[in-house]
Amino acid sequence: MPLTQAREITAASRLTNVRYAIRDLACVADEVTKQGHKVLPLNIGDPLSFDFQTPPHIIEAVHKAMRDGKNGYAPSEGVHEALEAIRGEAARKGITTLRDVFVTTGVSETVDVCLSALVNPEEDFLTPSPDYPLYSAVLCKLGNRLNAYDLNEEDGWQPELADIERKITPHTRGIVIINPNNPTGSLCTREMLEQIAELARRHNLIVFSDEIYDKLILDGTQHIAFASVAPDVPCVTFGGMSKNYLVPGWRIGWGIVSGDAAAVKSYTEGVHRLLRARLCANHPEQYAIKAALEGPQDHLVEVQRKLRSRRDLTQKWCEATPRVSCVEPRGAFYAYPRIDIPESDEVFVKELIRQKHVMVVHGSGFGQKPGTQHFRIVFLPDEQTLTRAYAGIADFIREHYS
Repeated sequence: MPLTQAREITAASRLTNVRYAIRDLACVADEVTKQGHKVLPLNIGDPLSFDFQTPPHIIEAVHKAMRDGKNGYAPSEGVHEALEAIRGEAARKGITTLRDVFVTTGVSETVDVCLSALVNPEEDFLTPSPDYPLYSAVLCKLGNRLNAYDLNEEDGWQPELADIERKITPHTRGIVIINPNNPTGSLCTREMLEQIAELARRHNLIVFSDEIYDKLILDGTQHIAFASVAPDVPCVTFGGMSKNYLVPGWRIGWGIVSGDAAAVKSYTEGVHRLLRARLCANHPEQYAIKAALEGPQDHLVEVQRKLRSRRDLTQKWCEATPRVSCVEPRGAFYAYPRIDIPESDEVFVKELIRQKHVMVVHGSGFGQKPGTQHFRIVFLPDEQTLTRAYAGIADFIREHYS
């Protein structure tokens, strides 16, 4: 007779602070949906959930790879033609000290691999606040202390250099820049990138520059890659196909290592040990990288046009709505309005789902200065859907806080 095991199998304690606010709200939305209501989703940055379509030549490249039998394992670092296309993209971005490139299962894996190959248990890595919550989730998974630096809302959400410098310790290994930023839609200026580079030089830090939205610039300016203004500084530039080329479900990302060759050699070898341990990224989808980066870019004109129009609608609504203010987004497809309410933004967004069936994400899920409340809007839906959603949010604010 087998013994009955009564002892609970608990999760690792290092997962206590792992949160992913964007999807953690799904249970509230499910509750509303089961009651027969349709939820207006302004929470997930998936263009294909709305009126955006993957460029056909990219789909054909993957289809051809599958027909040609590219369905087994790929080299751990990525297929040759994809790596060559990424090297070409690095050159177009002005990265002159290219040392290595590799393909990953989305930028999520790039982040995980690059942090895992770098930080020891007692060390930390500077991440922006607000930021995309994956960075803090990976650091919590690794058991590392979180060390967040502030973005300055009064300065267009630029990094606060003084705060970065205050928080650098002998245990700090590097700095994350998200540019364009998720969740704020802000862009780093060239001057800011140069000043961050100087901090990195002075304190012997590596920079992770997350540039996944680099082709979705909404104000007519050109994106500036960190590695192009600081060729000597050890840097990994994160890029991928999900947002720029409208294939988030394919999970194809990459890392571009640059900087002084001797400085990054050992670290790059560590990254490749982890890449080999997980075998490879999705194989046939890698054949879309060359088609995407070197093929027609026509879709970007229409994507930017739609996003600019929806950004403008969003900004006008924020300016016209009592208790709401917003720094105008300059890139990506997010707005991060500040809201003047007496309760937490998490309560605000949950009740907004339940009462008005509109889903946004609470600012505390991304980080914010104490005493401030925000929420993140994804302005990917068409103007009619956005207008309906914004009317619901305005009604909620008027009913609860007027």
